[in-house]
Amino acid sequence: MSNFDPNGVGIANGNLFGFPVNESEADIVIIPIPWDATASYGKGTSEGPKVILEASTQLDFYHPKLDDAWKTKVYLAPISQEWAKINSKLCIEAIEYISFLEDGGDISQNTEFQKTVDTINEAQIALKNNLKERALSLMEQGKIVGVLGGEHSVPLGLLEAIDSIGKPFGILQIDAHADLRNAYEGFEQSHASIMFNALKNCENLTKLVQVGIRDIAQSEIDLINLSNNRVSTYFDWNLKEGQFNGETWNSQVDKIISDLPELVYISFDIDGLSPELCPNTGTPVVGGFKLEEINYLFFKLVESGKRIVGFDLNEVSPGKDGDWDANVGSRALWNLVCAVEKNRRIFLNK
Repeated sequence: MSNFDPNGVGIANGNLFGFPVNESEADIVIIPIPWDATASYGKGTSEGPKVILEASTQLDFYHPKLDDAWKTKVYLAPISQEWAKINSKLCIEAIEYISFLEDGGDISQNTEFQKTVDTINEAQIALKNNLKERALSLMEQGKIVGVLGGEHSVPLGLLEAIDSIGKPFGILQIDAHADLRNAYEGFEQSHASIMFNALKNCENLTKLVQVGIRDIAQSEIDLINLSNNRVSTYFDWNLKEGQFNGETWNSQVDKIISDLPELVYISFDIDGLSPELCPNTGTPVVGGFKLEEINYLFFKLVESGKRIVGFDLNEVSPGKDGDWDANVGSRALWNLVCAVEKNRRIFLNK
């Protein structure tokens, strides 16, 4: 990266942050997935990878927690136009189907919408398998793989790839929602089902630690309570109440990290943040975190000696006006990448 000027004007060269890195020389490869077919409230997160890429060159690349952060060899794979087209078509059908459900419709009495659900489920299986195969190939080359969504359903293939290595691992989930629903609205890989599917499909997933959850169904509460401690949920209301009574975020972070095993996958749904930071995300919820609080958690995780084995950032949606969501999303991704890179350097030197 000798030809990159970290103090100069950002160059839109097609790669994240304008870094002059290709896939073969990258240490971190991020796969963008322009998909939001199962989003049940607000559409638009399929545009997340595109707008984050565009906003990323506007950042400055000094990072207080990572020396020479601009030397990070991170590469964003090209956004699949084929999947973007499939998503656009299926989104139209999904909107009609979800409206049908919201009006009290019964899918068992409607063969047309049964076909819609089957088509979307089949497409998501293909999407998941494609990602799993791609991720395994990159991991065999010694690269750390991340996913940039799109809705939160998209990283399942990466999680299955990590699981196939055969080592126990945990997920650190930042989210407003538990995402523990079984086939929500008939979609087997719904954005509301990602963690349900991870627990079901990944036999080496020993621990799911959820942080910031504040919108949850009774069925999800029941699943957590019956998980035999496989799921630990730090509800937003409990974290806030603890802080009202004098507990520090630092002490809460220590508890969160102590719940995780040695290998950790980070899953970051942008709606875990306070909604003024992500107003156009698919399902914003009052409450949540400042970005600095999540950055603090990530770097404390790095300092703990645990190893980050993969990551995702999802649910960034640009909205119709302005680029605020993209700006916040690109900064969230930058900090996440820097945490992963610092962790990578630590283990490289061991």
